[in-house]
Amino acid sequence: MSDTEKITTSWILSYRGIKNNVDPFKPYAWMVEKERTRSGTIEDTGIIFLTNRECPYSCLMCDLWKNTTDDTVPPGAIAAQIEWALEKMPGIRHLKLYNSGSFFDEKAIPVNEYKEIANLVNPLESVIVECHPKLIDEKCLKFRDLIKPKLQIALGLETVNREILQKLNKTMTPEDFKRSVNYLTKEGIGSRAFILLRTPYMSEEEGIYWAERSVDFAFDSGVECCTVIPVRGGNGAMEALAIDGHFTPPHLTTVEEVLEYGIKLRRGRVFADTWDLEIFSECNKCLNKRIERISQMNLVQEILGAVECECGKALH
Repeated sequence: MSDTEKITTSWILSYRGIKNNVDPFKPYAWMVEKERTRSGTIEDTGIIFLTNRECPYSCLMCDLWKNTTDDTVPPGAIAAQIEWALEKMPGIRHLKLYNSGSFFDEKAIPVNEYKEIANLVNPLESVIVECHPKLIDEKCLKFRDLIKPKLQIALGLETVNREILQKLNKTMTPEDFKRSVNYLTKEGIGSRAFILLRTPYMSEEEGIYWAERSVDFAFDSGVECCTVIPVRGGNGAMEALAIDGHFTPPHLTTVEEVLEYGIKLRRGRVFADTWDLEIFSECNKCLNKRIERISQMNLVQEILGAVECECGKALH
């Protein structure tokens, strides 16, 4: 694809492969990870990756469609998935419900199932769900009023580079994000931002710059937490862009640099996504030490000593 050609939904979909077989009554994945809470404690947080209807938005970088269904799952299926997974993670006090799209998309999670979901999560202290900024509305308030845990909503800001954001096919603007955060804040609902590190059409230096500006914008908008996600391939469209020279994943040291920047701001928690970090490394000798450093900085929210390595990519 040339720089002058427009990225469209049909172009993105044309590079897709086959979806994985999923069970609508079981989550396609679940895990427990330690996360630093807003109060500063480090506690176990459960994550349930709900099997769900595919997101109506077809973003350029997304590969979450691989574990989705074509149609809305049967009535009661979402609650059954949550109940099944919660039995596997006894003792957790915090829960993330990620559904490969937007929790407040009625075709994904019908409003009439909120009460049953609420009954399952009410023993917890906090619940985090994800949603596209354009789908933030009164349904958020309805769910908030049904649950006892503190609600936080994760929103994909991705980048404040307007040209790139349009190419990502996100169908939103930074102003849409800010309006959604303002709405949630006024209603007493917390928010966090997902921020991409080195999107397509960015050099390494541009990736760092725009990720940092996006962190700034997210905190200016009123979020309490930012998660920086290094962009990877895996959905077909990204591989096509890579072949044309329009996409290269960021370096692992770049992840460290942006994480350090965010922590130094002291404006809220800043995490780096640690999923598959090894694919961003160019040096096997320092890989494990760098991943451990990133993981620990996520937890302590302090800048730890730089990893020194003969590869010459240590941060100072």
